[in-house]
Amino acid sequence: MAKFHPFLRKTLTWVVGIFIAIILIITALSYLIQSSALRHYAERQMNRHLKGYTVQVGRAYFHPFTFTLDLRDLILTQNAHPDPPVAAIKALVATVHWRALIRLHVVGDFTIDRPKIYVNLEHVHKEEQSKVPLKQKGWQDALESVYPLKINVFRINDGELTYQDKGPTKPIHVSQVNFVASNIRNIESPDRSYPSPVHLHGKIFEKGKLTLDGHANFLQEPHLGFKGDAEVADMELGYFKPIAERQNISMEKGTLSAKGNVEYAPQITIAHLKSLDIKGVDLNYLHLPQTAAKEQERVQKATQTAKQLSNEPTSRIRVDVLKVKESSFGYVNKTSNPNYRVFVDHMDGSLKNFTNQLEEGPATLEMTGKFMGSGDAKVTGTFRPETKNPDFNLTIAIENTDMTTMGDLFQSYGNFNIERGSFSFFSEMTVKGGQIEGYVKPLFKDLKVTDQRTEKQKSVFHKLYIGVVNSAAKLLENRPREEVATKADISGPVGSPKTNTWQIIMHLLQNAFIKSILPGFEKEVNHPEKK
Repeated sequence: MAKFHPFLRKTLTWVVGIFIAIILIITALSYLIQSSALRHYAERQMNRHLKGYTVQVGRAYFHPFTFTLDLRDLILTQNAHPDPPVAAIKALVATVHWRALIRLHVVGDFTIDRPKIYVNLEHVHKEEQSKVPLKQKGWQDALESVYPLKINVFRINDGELTYQDKGPTKPIHVSQVNFVASNIRNIESPDRSYPSPVHLHGKIFEKGKLTLDGHANFLQEPHLGFKGDAEVADMELGYFKPIAERQNISMEKGTLSAKGNVEYAPQITIAHLKSLDIKGVDLNYLHLPQTAAKEQERVQKATQTAKQLSNEPTSRIRVDVLKVKESSFGYVNKTSNPNYRVFVDHMDGSLKNFTNQLEEGPATLEMTGKFMGSGDAKVTGTFRPETKNPDFNLTIAIENTDMTTMGDLFQSYGNFNIERGSFSFFSEMTVKGGQIEGYVKPLFKDLKVTDQRTEKQKSVFHKLYIGVVNSAAKLLENRPREEVATKADISGPVGSPKTNTWQIIMHLLQNAFIKSILPGFEKEVNHPEKK
């Protein structure tokens, strides 16, 4: 036998060598013959299923030993607005899911490597104008058409998303996105409602982080279902400035962090935030002449939506604790002359147990800050989920505001200037069963008003009005404290049954607050003198 050993060894060497050579030749050929035919085939198959979009493939390879299709340098464009492209994908790799194959299930794994998605406002407008719903665009069919196996594991490695709104604003940028979803075809746990494990993490803007962990059902109709935990940390709100402006909201700086769990499915939507923290935001609502009609439409739609969601068992919203720190909130009226801004800064506050379900009890509000930058302000309230009508209690206390900071407000409503004075305001109100009970009490100290217009510009009415204001201050003076106080009781029906809680509060503050400060404002505004 010993004399055959060299022969056997030589034979085995030849066999192994030939086998390795065949592997190398086939592998090399799979790259060398990655013909334009394969690339064109992949393009043609995907574009046949896509609606409104077109994909171009830079290179295409097929690896015969692993049954892997490797597409490189893909470019996706929106047909209606092709420049710039919507996405650039470094690689799309499809292969057999070998673990499922052992169980006699022929399904595929898809990996998208380093995709860069870019969307601008023009893309969004074109998509809105499209008559084809997003879910019918054919994305999944396009993927399965180039590798005809059902997708069971889907991965995104190091993805990037950029949204550019109009103007020279910072783009919304999400980077370092890694996503994996498995068991998409429900081949392992068909009896579970959410059988597919899902994980996503990424970076929002420069400092923020996003994490999503849970399970999904990708086969639910009419849309997928998801249940899991979500967390956003240190997301900068200033990036949303152009989007907020379309809702008449000016938003500068500030961060948002939130943690909770979500369930989103065709039958139910649940959002339970255990914490929601807003820090350092500077937010103003802008009342503009050119958007006044749209503002009213938004209010009506918001009111209708709030009523529809109130105590709706299939849409449950809950925030355990919402905290606001070191923030500023204001109202800017640009329909008056002059324009004015009413605001509270240095705001710290919390809203606890906010919910749309009556059974979960009332929400409580506590807020402190500086009214017009100088007056100590404190607001407390209890809000119960609405049934047919708003239901809440609210207490407001503002003390020792420098009235010169309110000059534009008084000039707008009274057509006179504040030379000096201190202002305080107290109010309590209860709204229940369509009825309101309460009071507002403005308080003035050391008040002096003047009118700096020329004698020719002043109307007889206005001169009398200024005199009455100053005389009233003297007649109603509380000598030991040198204060002027009035009190207006509020009672009666709320008004329109379509009114919601926040509309009521805004109307009360606007009417009771402004019109009770000094009588005659409305008359002066409604009957301006003719020059």
